[in-house]
Amino acid sequence: MTRTARPSVLVVDDEPHSLASMRMALEDEFDVLTATSADQAMALLQDEWVQVIFCDQRMPGRSGVQLLACVRERWPEIVRIIITGYTDPADMTEAINAAGIYQFLTKPWHPEHLLMAARNAAALFSMTREHERLSLEMRHLGSTTQTKLEKRRRDLRERQGFDAILRSPHSSMNAVIEAARQYASFDVPVLISGEAGTGKQDLARAMHHASLRADKPFYALNCAGLPDDLLELELFGARRGAVAGLAGNRIGLMQKADRGTLYLGGVETLGPRLQMALLRVLREGSFQPLGAHEGVRSNLRLICGVTGDLRALMAEGVLRTDLGYAISAGELTLPPLRGRRGDVALLAQAALFDAAATHGKLVRGFDDVALQFLENYDWPGNLRELDNEITRMLVFAQDPVLGADLISRHILQACPAQDGADRALDPILTREGPLKDRVELVEMRILRETLTRHRWNKSRAAAELGLSRVGLRAKIDRYGIPDTSGQTTMEEED
Repeated sequence: MTRTARPSVLVVDDEPHSLASMRMALEDEFDVLTATSADQAMALLQDEWVQVIFCDQRMPGRSGVQLLACVRERWPEIVRIIITGYTDPADMTEAINAAGIYQFLTKPWHPEHLLMAARNAAALFSMTREHERLSLEMRHLGSTTQTKLEKRRRDLRERQGFDAILRSPHSSMNAVIEAARQYASFDVPVLISGEAGTGKQDLARAMHHASLRADKPFYALNCAGLPDDLLELELFGARRGAVAGLAGNRIGLMQKADRGTLYLGGVETLGPRLQMALLRVLREGSFQPLGAHEGVRSNLRLICGVTGDLRALMAEGVLRTDLGYAISAGELTLPPLRGRRGDVALLAQAALFDAAATHGKLVRGFDDVALQFLENYDWPGNLRELDNEITRMLVFAQDPVLGADLISRHILQACPAQDGADRALDPILTREGPLKDRVELVEMRILRETLTRHRWNKSRAAAELGLSRVGLRAKIDRYGIPDTSGQTTMEEED
C-alpha cells in the first residue's frame, strides 16, 4: 500500500540551533527542509514542492519579509509564516502588505504552538488547492458541474433527512415521520416530545433538511444539566467585557442560526428568566446578548424537545404556559423503543455496522437468537442503551456473526413476553400470587439466561447452577424452555 505523502515545510533561520529545534518539533508530522539563508531557501524552492514556509525575520542579507515577498511573487500558494522577536505595528503592516504573511510567531515560541501553526497552514494550503481545483472545474464544466454540486447537496440532505431515520415498513414511527414532513414545509415552531434517547434531535435535523432552510445552518443544544448562566452565554452571546475572561464579542446560537434552524432539547429544564427570554425570541424575533443595550434580530426556526408530556409540564408549573403554547404550533411525539419492536433488528444491525466501521472490526451481523432477545427487551434507555449494548457485544465478539451469549445478563433474564419484559425483579417481588409461582418465575429466568450465555452447553450450565445434568434437563422440560442453540452436541462439550 502506498504511503500518503506528508506535507513539506521549509524552515529558514541563520541560527543552526533554532533550525534544529524547529525540525525536532515538526518532523513527526511533516517533511522538514532547512535553509540558513534567503538564497539557500530560494534554491531549495526551485527543486522542492513546499506547502508551508517558516522564516526568521532578522537574517544576514535579505530579511525574512524580503524573502517571503519574493516567495509570494513566484509561489503564491505557499503559506508564509514569519518568526520574530519584535512586534512593532509598522513592521507587521509592512510584512502583511509586502509578503502576504499568514501568521506571526513571536520568540520564544513553544513547540506546540509551532506545530499547531504548521498544521493550520498545511490545512489552509490543501483547502486553497481544493478551492482552485473546484473553481477551475466550475469554469470549464459550467452547468454540468453545477448539476453535480446540486446532486451532492441533495444526497447530503437525504442522508441527513427522513430517510436516515431507520424504521420498518410497518413501524409506529411512520406516522410520526409523515406528520414531520408536513410540519417541515411550514415555517412554524415545532415541539418534539418523548423519552430520553428516542432520537428527538435526529428528527429535528431531518425536518431542517426537508425545509426551505435546508441550505442554511442547523444547530442543536441540549439544555438539560447546563446552568442558566452558561446557557444564556451559549444561546444569546455576549459583548466584550460582559463576562469575565471574555476578550472579544461572543456570538450565540440565536445569531448563528439566523435564517437556519435551532433545536433546543430539554427546554423544560430552563429557568424562569431564560424561558421568558426564549418567549421573546418567538414573539418578537429578537434577543439581547449579555452586556448589550440593544436587541439583535434573528430569523431562525426554533424546534424544541421535551422529556415528558407538554400539558403536564405546564400544569405543574415547570414550563410557562405561554412559552409551552408558543413552541408547540406543531407537536410530534416519538415512541419509545419498546413501542418499535419491529425496528429493533434494523436499528441493531445498523448500530453494529457503524460500530464495526469505527473500531475496524469485521462482522456480518447477528444470529436469529440474538435478534430475538434484543427485540424482546424493552430498552428503558432507548436508542442510547441499544447502541451501548451493541458496542459492548462487538468488543467481546470472537466470530463475525454475534450470538446471544454476548448479550448482557439482565437482557437475557428478561421475560420473553410479547409486550416486553420487566427490567428487574422488583415487579415479581411486589406482585400478588403464591410464593411458589413467583419463585418459579425467577428460577425460569435464571435458567434461560444461563443456558443462553453458555450456548446451551448443559454441562457448563449445570455446573454453574450447582445442578446435575439430569436435574437441569428436568427443569428445562418443566418450564418448557426452548433450545435456541440450533445444535444437538453442545452439551457434550467441555
